Amino acid sequence: MSATLPALGQILALVVLLAVTVPFLGRLLAHVYTSEPHLAVERASYRLLRVDPEADQHWRTYSMSVLGFSLASILVLFAFGRLQQHLPLSLGFGALPSDGAWNTAVSFVTNTNWQWYSGEAATGHLFQMSGLTVQNFASAAVGMAVAAALARGLARSAQDGRVGNFWVDLVRGTVRVLLPIAIVSALVLIAFGAVQNLADPHAVHTLTGGVQHVTGGPVASQEAIKELGTNGGGFYNANSSHPFENPTPFTNLLEIFLLLVIPFAMAWAFGIIVGDRRQGFAILAVMAILLGISIALLTWAEMAGHGSAPAAAGGALEGKEMRFGTAASALFGAATTGTSTAPSTPCTTRSPHPEAVSPCST
Repeated sequence: MSATLPALGQILALVVLLAVTVPFLGRLLAHVYTSEPHLAVERASYRLLRVDPEADQHWRTYSMSVLGFSLASILVLFAFGRLQQHLPLSLGFGALPSDGAWNTAVSFVTNTNWQWYSGEAATGHLFQMSGLTVQNFASAAVGMAVAAALARGLARSAQDGRVGNFWVDLVRGTVRVLLPIAIVSALVLIAFGAVQNLADPHAVHTLTGGVQHVTGGPVASQEAIKELGTNGGGFYNANSSHPFENPTPFTNLLEIFLLLVIPFAMAWAFGIIVGDRRQGFAILAVMAILLGISIALLTWAEMAGHGSAPAAAGGALEGKEMRFGTAASALFGAATTGTSTAPSTPCTTRSPHPEAVSPCST
């Protein structure tokens, strides 16, 4: 019973947060993807991109814009990785290997974020900020744009395949939705202890007389958009289980909320855009039911503790991030994929600071 009450409290808090914010954000998303006036910063972006924001693209043109932007993003991020040693704030790290740089570029651009390296032991601050974090924004904005285009296409079935303008959707989703929420979330994470700096690794003298280097960096700013855009990966090898990224139970709940709020709000916005809110509610209900089932089954499995070793530990805890308890770990796991678990990559990454503190040694 003592373990069940905290679990129910966390779930209840998450449900209340989503119930309060999803309708508001859903209406905002519908307005963002259907309103005609452009903000000044958006008009400047269109001039820079040399696109006509008033053009209503056919779905084929919209698709080609998505693919073209994604290809350009892959090439830019690949170049970032291969040229890292020549960039400012590289912290002495060399270029990523060509296959690793390509894997990282494709993965982050497609929002899969499969991470073969330990970020604090292979990548400099500029690569993290201007490469990976930017792609966390861009890949999320692309996914939201495609969802909005689908909704408009269904609402405009008699309009000859016109689904809107990809560049307008991309810029608006970033400027009006992702950036404001990510900035506020990053500030909250910093206030509750997440790391945010541009410092070199900090040398710490241990009790045994040795020296370790504690790695910092622009962590909170990447963590906020990583969760908000449902991106994987992270600044540290252990992702959101690392205390520099996720320091307290409150930040853990905040990050779970960020993971879920836009997907649920997009379902609400879908109903508004297609002109039938019942369809949006139906999608939202199915999502909520599937999430509820996942949370219930995963929490039960983690707390079952069959066998002598799990019973002694209080649950099936081996290999899990357990600072915040079994229930919080299960809740995070149900809300996303592997970002709440222990390190999932080998501890063999090249580093100019081989004694650096990493999740593999803590």
